[in-house]
Amino acid sequence: MAGTAGLSIVRRMSAPESRLAFEDFQVGRVFEFGGRHVDRDEVLAFAAAYDPQPFHLDEEAANASVLGGLSASGWHTCAMTMRMMCDGYLLNSTSQGSPGLDNIRWLKPVRPGDTLNVRMSILEARPSKNRPQIGLVRSQWEVRNQHSETVMTMEGWGMFGRREAAAGAEAPPPAG
Repeated sequence: MAGTAGLSIVRRMSAPESRLAFEDFQVGRVFEFGGRHVDRDEVLAFAAAYDPQPFHLDEEAANASVLGGLSASGWHTCAMTMRMMCDGYLLNSTSQGSPGLDNIRWLKPVRPGDTLNVRMSILEARPSKNRPQIGLVRSQWEVRNQHSETVMTMEGWGMFGRREAAAGAEAPPPAG
């Protein structure tokens, strides 16, 4: 992989003993996960329910649009990415949620039949000033299709439980 020299790349976590905590999200670490197939019926159902613009619902309108064909809503791409994040690491972590996302960019249409993968890079990690049991992690996610084309990027913060804080909470107070 070009540009990954010296970086730690982590694949999907599976065993409970590998539960990720704040300490596992060091700056520069890269996680890769995904393999989400984009289903045409799901694209149409999501668009009908949440983003009923013609280029997400109708083949003819989509072909006449700037998208040049039927494509998933950007919000559907976000939802599929969230699912891959949950399956890839969040459900096997000490995640405490997120205060939000920044800089979401939809760069290329996501088409029915595409397969999406995610590459997450840790940009910043620091303990919370107000909640010592929590660490804050800023990440950048790059969503790619089966041709390694980047279709979406976003940045955001996650909150994760800290092993050090948990260990400190269980330790007896110093004698004194």
